[in-house]
Amino acid sequence: MTEIPIVRPFLWYDSNALEAAEYYVSVIPDSRIVDVMRQDGAVLLVTFEIGGVLFTAMNGGPGHPHTDAFSISVTCKDQVEVDRIWSALTDGGSEVACGWLKDRFGLSWQVVPKKFYELMSAGTPEQSQRVMQAMMNMVKFDVAALEAAFEG
Repeated sequence: MTEIPIVRPFLWYDSNALEAAEYYVSVIPDSRIVDVMRQDGAVLLVTFEIGGVLFTAMNGGPGHPHTDAFSISVTCKDQVEVDRIWSALTDGGSEVACGWLKDRFGLSWQVVPKKFYELMSAGTPEQSQRVMQAMMNMVKFDVAALEAAFEG
């Protein structure tokens, strides 16, 4: 049995927790369904792991929709991975701004290239400010544009 972590995000779905979990593990590398708990034959709880973090999803019925007050942030190795994950998660969902999106289940995500964090911590305050300004004008992250902003 997997050791139960002290802290774990818990997500509420109307009735499609398993569908959402299966979708997320198909999109994010190193992810898997860990357990499905059923009650009277129906899915009640789904434990899944994405990117090394355990989540629990519950079919709790209507009345508690996701909001952007909670989001999952995915750090991507390069633009190709940003593009792939962005495309998958916005399929049936919607683009927001600054690397944020809402998936088809209403859950908010941030899809961020590793290069953004590297550029923000690598240069002068002026370079960091230019990178931040460039990011604020993006919907999906564009690594080449971030690098151009860094260089001035």
